[in-house]
Amino acid sequence: MRALLALPTLFFAMPAFAHHAMDGQLPNSLAAGFLSGLGHPIIGLDHLVFLLAAGLLAAPRQRFLLLPLAFILASLAGTLLHIQGIDLPGGEIAVALSVLALGLLLLRAVPLGDAGFAALLAVAGLFHGYAFGESIVGAETTPLLSYLVGLALIQFALCAGAALVWRKFDPAQPLLARRLAGAVAGLTGIAFLALNLAG
Repeated sequence: MRALLALPTLFFAMPAFAHHAMDGQLPNSLAAGFLSGLGHPIIGLDHLVFLLAAGLLAAPRQRFLLLPLAFILASLAGTLLHIQGIDLPGGEIAVALSVLALGLLLLRAVPLGDAGFAALLAVAGLFHGYAFGESIVGAETTPLLSYLVGLALIQFALCAGAALVWRKFDPAQPLLARRLAGAVAGLTGIAFLALNLAG
């Protein structure tokens, strides 16, 4: 929770190459691909906030460890779409809107049902994954596969970690904490939406 609340302070410190975890270089080995996959969702603030918010929204649900898989699998599909040269127009705007959407869900008193939540995660995953694909287009098979493995693992770790922390340390004022997290996610989504519309 504290990590999510502190994220806005990092917004203007994010590097311009936020979609390149290897300093802009194309991964050329199994290790480089894996590290790039691990790093990509962390250095992209919009992706990181989305994953933490998804974990918080999953936390009170019975299938809290399974629901994030809808996002992860769809994100891998989105990455492969990018690699195959299939265009998803408005990708960065869709990513920003997905962060905003999770912020609004955290602000709501009544949660979205599991099926609707999973569907939202899957649609968002396609666009997040498409953005992830930018840093791996043109890579050979070995770094590509290790990139996808690293990407899937870190996304699950972030979602599951946020959910488990919430469940273990259930805040004294859960509604307030949830709304604060929602405000952070919502403002992050708005900021990235404004940047992409202005660009």
